[in-house]
Amino acid sequence: MSALALGLVLVAVFFLALALLHRYGDLRTQQRMVLLGTLTSWYLCFLIVFVLPLDVSTTIYNQCLLDNAPHPPPVTPTRISYMTENTSTLYPTKSTPSVCEKPWSYIPDGVLPVFWRVVYWTSQFLTWLLLPFMQSYARSGAFSLVGKVKAALVENAIYYGSYLLIFICLFIYVAVHPQWRLSWTEFETIGITAANTWGLFLLVLLLGYGLVEIPRSYWLSSSHDYLLAKTYFKVAKMASEKAAAEENLADVMEDVSAINASVKSNHPLRKCVDTVLTKCPIEYQEMSSDVEHPCEDLPVLTTKRGLAQLHKKVISAVQWCRQTRVQWSELVKHIVHLEDVAKSRSSPSCHFMRSFATTEHDGYIRRFIYTPKVEWYWECVFRQVFYKLLALLLFFLSVAVVWSECTFFSVHPVLSLLAIIVRITEQQRYYICTEVVCFVTVLFLCVCVYTTVFRIRIFNYYYLAPHHQTDAYSLQFSGMLFCRLTPPLCLNFLGLIHMDPAVSQQDRIRTSYTSIMGSMHLLSFISKGFYIYYPVLILLLCFGTIYNLGSRCLNLLGVHQYVADDHLSSDLVDEGKELVRRERRKRQKREDAQSGRFVWRERYGGVQSASGGSRTDYTEIKDNRETQTQRSSVVSFDWGEVDEQQSLLHSNDNDA
Repeated sequence: MSALALGLVLVAVFFLALALLHRYGDLRTQQRMVLLGTLTSWYLCFLIVFVLPLDVSTTIYNQCLLDNAPHPPPVTPTRISYMTENTSTLYPTKSTPSVCEKPWSYIPDGVLPVFWRVVYWTSQFLTWLLLPFMQSYARSGAFSLVGKVKAALVENAIYYGSYLLIFICLFIYVAVHPQWRLSWTEFETIGITAANTWGLFLLVLLLGYGLVEIPRSYWLSSSHDYLLAKTYFKVAKMASEKAAAEENLADVMEDVSAINASVKSNHPLRKCVDTVLTKCPIEYQEMSSDVEHPCEDLPVLTTKRGLAQLHKKVISAVQWCRQTRVQWSELVKHIVHLEDVAKSRSSPSCHFMRSFATTEHDGYIRRFIYTPKVEWYWECVFRQVFYKLLALLLFFLSVAVVWSECTFFSVHPVLSLLAIIVRITEQQRYYICTEVVCFVTVLFLCVCVYTTVFRIRIFNYYYLAPHHQTDAYSLQFSGMLFCRLTPPLCLNFLGLIHMDPAVSQQDRIRTSYTSIMGSMHLLSFISKGFYIYYPVLILLLCFGTIYNLGSRCLNLLGVHQYVADDHLSSDLVDEGKELVRRERRKRQKREDAQSGRFVWRERYGGVQSASGGSRTDYTEIKDNRETQTQRSSVVSFDWGEVDEQQSLLHSNDNDA
């Protein structure tokens, strides 16, 4: 049963990561290396979250065996690691104390240390070396493999240099200490400490925002008026960002057009120009080289290096434009749905009314289960109650986490709420409850951290869009982020429940996870100072988030954030309403035109098919193609460009 539990977790987590990658990425069009790197990073991080509770329950069982042995050996710091990796020699093999019941998910000795070592070092290799290199390689403007590799190394030199500097400082600190002798284990511990210190520094900042904002956002979202006003605000901001992205793309395309006209077919750099054109949107790829441009409009950098810089600008501009178009499409769909909810709330028939027919095919669930009547009850009645109950649950979780972060260093008495809960389940041998508490808490911390990153406006360049519309750069960024933050987050959680001896200073068997992380006694100023007292900063950040200090400061700096009692927010809400009205009129006209053509086809289709329908159909198809060609020459987005956006999003991923 023990091997079966771990095997089921490994298989289930793999399919979970694959399903999420299928939802956000495009498995058919995106680069295989991008998909493989993202899938591996997500899979490893999810494994840490799912297997860590099993490690905790297994450690509790081993501790029970040790405590109930006839003559338990003394637990010393030098024996802790040995007991974790080879516990079979410490416990009696003939008879097991009856008071210790083996958990259903017990993992045999020696399995978890190898498992954690493989998972941790593979994820660190991905996040610090491979994925940043792949990102820079994909965005490089060089035209050869060697040039792309060189540009990627130069671009990441600053980051690699900062990591190396931190490691050298820690290495010198340990080397000059007279009581320590450097070995490979201590050398490894220094690297892990440097990575965990960087991760913990960022974790505290993100948790201070997420622990307050996540429960508050669900509570406020239970009010439909608030949710509608905030979405109008987002529409106005996204419209301006989308216009800026399209203007930037148009400016870059002007430079490309000028170079395309100046570099003739017999020019030695013509092949590079053709490569740049392949990265442009479809409407720009067939630019005529016979177009005349004034001399003053021609770019001055017509060398290979100048073309490489232009190539990188094209990739960046196209990516930005795609992102804003996809976000605009999803946001407008969302606001129209919210307006339909507001209109349906007063429906006497208790049926949900849609303004426009859905573009998706109605499946079995929508036709027989999620009917308009069921949708009305969910959207207009039960959703508000559910969001409030969920907000209260998340609020209590946030309070427990904040209190535990501020008091987990207190061992006598134990003040950490999470440590008290785990200790109660440990005494009662409720291994299932222990695993559930650990899993729910770690999952909640992960949601707070990762949601905060993608909600903060400065990180909006990277956006996870569902329906296969996330680009390769955002997928790689998410993989890097998960691998960097998940290990220190789990290590911090073990400190909250007093399962990390470096924090609790107790004579207990360490979990296999903490044994792989190494003993922090090498760097006492980190293990006894930074790791213990820095998380208390979460309390100050939470108070700042409660009073919206961050949003108000960003508003003063010109980065607009939604604040209910702010005049600028009210103006943007009104602007968003007007933009939605325009989009509604555009779509209504389009649907009216389509319904008119459908009625005409139903009325006269039989006569035309008998007398020469093939000719009429050909003419209609030709007119439609000409109309689509004219529309594609316009960079702006409207309601009818959803399919075009999806093709635009992935058309150049294989070339990047």
